[in-house]
Amino acid sequence: MDRRAVHEQWERDRATLHELVAAATAADLRRRSAGTRWTNGQLLFHLVFGYQIVRALLVLVRLFGRLPHSVSRRFAAALDAATPPFHVINYLGSCGGGLLGPERAAAWLDHIIASLHRSLDRATEADLARGMHYPTRWDPFFRPTMTMADVYRYPSLHFAFHRQQLTLDR
Repeated sequence: MDRRAVHEQWERDRATLHELVAAATAADLRRRSAGTRWTNGQLLFHLVFGYQIVRALLVLVRLFGRLPHSVSRRFAAALDAATPPFHVINYLGSCGGGLLGPERAAAWLDHIIASLHRSLDRATEADLARGMHYPTRWDPFFRPTMTMADVYRYPSLHFAFHRQQLTLDR
C-alpha cells in the first residue's frame, strides 16, 4: 500500500470539500443532486459521512480480522440481509446531517481526516493485510473481502463517486 498516496488523496478530498463549501450558495445547497434523492447540502454531508464510517470499519477489521473467516462471512451475510433498513437509515441520516450546514461538515471532515492520518501512520504492515468479509449490497465499493488497506482507500472512492453527483456548478 502506498501510504503517501492515500494521505495525499485524503488531503485533495478535504481541499475539494472546502472549495465546494466556500463556493456554494444557499440556492446551490437546496438544489437536487444528480442521481440521488438528496439535495446538494445533504450530499455534501454524505461525502463526509463516507469518511466517518471508515473509523467504524477499521474497528470491525481489527476485530473480525483476528477471527476465523467464517465468522466475518456470517456477519457480512447478516448485514447484507439487512440492506433495506440500512439504505433507509443511510438516506435519512444524510438528510438530517445536511441540516448541520456545510461549514460544520467541512470542519468535521478536517477532524476525521486528521484522525485517519494518525491511524494510518500507526498501522503495521500486518494490520494493513488483515481482512474480513463485507456486505457487498451496502455499497458499490465494498468487495466480498476487504483488507484494512482497502478500507483506508475506500473513502476516496466513495467521495469521488458522489462528488460527480453534486450539481453545485450548474
